[in-house]
Amino acid sequence: MDQPQDPQRPDEGASYCPAPATPAGRVPGPPYADCLECGEPTEYGVATPGVVLCPVCEWQDAQRTACSG
Repeated sequence: MDQPQDPQRPDEGASYCPAPATPAGRVPGPPYADCLECGEPTEYGVATPGVVLCPVCEWQDAQRTACSG
């Protein structure tokens, strides 16, 4: 019994919030962007949009969010 999808109701698997933007990727050489938390150079280029963190701050942020419940 397939019922037509109600346009006012989203799919059960759909998310209300879009996924956060991820950095474009590591760049082979300078100029590197500075970490937004500690100011150290990151592995990402200066043109990378969004929050850019160094490897240490990325790891610490992942630990905080993994244990947040």
